[in-house]
Amino acid sequence: MYFCNLNKAGTRFLPTEEFMTHTDTIVALATPSGAGAIAIIRLSGDDAIKIAANLFTSVSGKDLVKQKTHTVHLGNIMDDTRVIDQVLATVFKNPNSYTGENVVEFSCHGSSYIQQEIIQLCLRKGCRMAQAGEFTLRAFLNGKMDLSQAEAVADLISSDSAASHQLAIQQMRGGFSSEIKQLRQELLDFASLIELELDFAEEDVEFANRDEFQKLITRITHVLKRLIDSFATGNVLKNGIPVAIVGEPNVGKSTLLNALLNEERAIVSDIAGTTRDTIEDEITIGGIGFRFIDTAGIRETTDTIEGLGIKKTFQKMEQAQVVVLLVDSIQLTSGSDIIQKRKVEIEKIKNKFPQKPLVIIANKVDQLSKEHITALTTEIPNVKLLSAKTGEGVEELQSTLLDFVNTGALRNNETIVTNTRHYDSLLKALEEIHKVQQGIDSNLSSDLMAIDIRQALYYFGEITGEISNDELLGNIFANFCIGK
Repeated sequence: MYFCNLNKAGTRFLPTEEFMTHTDTIVALATPSGAGAIAIIRLSGDDAIKIAANLFTSVSGKDLVKQKTHTVHLGNIMDDTRVIDQVLATVFKNPNSYTGENVVEFSCHGSSYIQQEIIQLCLRKGCRMAQAGEFTLRAFLNGKMDLSQAEAVADLISSDSAASHQLAIQQMRGGFSSEIKQLRQELLDFASLIELELDFAEEDVEFANRDEFQKLITRITHVLKRLIDSFATGNVLKNGIPVAIVGEPNVGKSTLLNALLNEERAIVSDIAGTTRDTIEDEITIGGIGFRFIDTAGIRETTDTIEGLGIKKTFQKMEQAQVVVLLVDSIQLTSGSDIIQKRKVEIEKIKNKFPQKPLVIIANKVDQLSKEHITALTTEIPNVKLLSAKTGEGVEELQSTLLDFVNTGALRNNETIVTNTRHYDSLLKALEEIHKVQQGIDSNLSSDLMAIDIRQALYYFGEITGEISNDELLGNIFANFCIGK
C-alpha cells in the first residue's frame, strides 16, 4: 500500500486532490441554525484573519491582522458602508487554534438574516463554505488530534447522558488512543529488530530477544481482549439500553411507560389491545440512557392489525437488552390456575431468551391486601411489586435496571471502546497477534512472522489514523455537523 510522507503529527494518509487542497479558507455557522440570542460564525485557513479584517471595523480602530492570538475585539461587520451587525471577533493564530490554522470566530446576534448576510459576505471576500466536519478534519490533518480523538468530538456533540458524555470526554482526551499508540510503538520496536535480522540472515544473528517478545505478545493479547470485551458495555452506555415492556393486554404496560417517563406518552384504556404497535421513548436514569419500548399485549387474537403488533413485540424482545414482564397482580389472586399459567409463561421467556435479564413485575399492588401480597411473593420468587398508577415501586424498578449495567469500568475511568470501527480494527489486530503467537510457538522464521506483525501494526494504525485513506476519512467526517 502506498503512503505519502509523514505530516506534522506523524500521520500517514493517501493523498488525493480532495485532501491535498485543504489550504483555502472555509466558513460555516458553528452554532445551530435558526434564531437565538447569539450565533457564532467560524473562519479557518491561511487567509482567515486577513479576510475577517476586511469585513470587520474595530470600535477602537485596531487592525485585526496585528492583534495577538486568543484575543477578543468589539466592532462592526461592514458591507462597504452598510453595518450588518455589531459583533465580537475572536482571533486564534496558527498553530494555537482548534484546526491548527488561523481561525476567527464572529459572535453575532442570532438573527437568521444576520447569520446569512455575514456568511455571504465572507464567501464574496474569498472564503468557501465548509464541508461536514471539515474543521475537525483539518485539526486531524494538522496534527492537533488523532483520528479516534476526532471521532470522539462527534460523540461528545451527540452525547445525551452522563455516561455517553464521560466516554466521549475520555476518548477525546486521548485515553484510548494513547493506550493503542503505546502498544503499537512497542510492537513496532520489536518489528524493527526482526526486520533487521532479515538483513543479516546469512550471519544467523538474533537481535529481537524472543523471551521479551513473547511477554509483549502476551500483554498485547490481554489488552486487546479487554478492549474488545469492553465494547459490549461501551455500546450500551453510548447508545442507551433498550428495555422491552411485555405482558398480556391490560396489565398496565402503557401506564408503566407513562410513569417511567413522567408524561402521558402512551394511550391508556380499559379496552384490551389498545396498543397495536410499539411505542418507544428514552429517559436517563443515574446518568445512563434507557430506551423503553411499550409493546402490544401478547394474547391469541383474530385481529390482523393487533396480530402484527404482537409479532413486532417478539421482535423487540429479540432486540432488547432487558425484558420487563408485567403481570396483573389482581388476576394472580383469582386462583392457582392463573399463577401456574404465569409461571409457565415466565419459563418460556427465560428459555427463549436465556442471556437476557428478565424483570418480573406484579402491577396494581395498590389494590391488594397484605395477605395477597405475601402469597404472591411466595408463589413467584424475585417478583417486583409495583403500582404504575400510583408510582409505588417505580424508583425500585429504576434501581433494578441500573444494576444490570456494568458501570464499574466507567467509575474506575477505564478505557471503554464505543466505536464500531475501532472494535472491528481491534478484532483484526487480535487475529494477527494470534498468528504471531502461533509463529512463536512453532518457531517460525522471522520473515514469515514479520508479515503478520506488519498487519497487526496496520490495524493499530487504522484506529488512531497513523494509517488512513480518503475513503475512510470521508466516511467518518461526513457524519459531522457542518460547523464542526
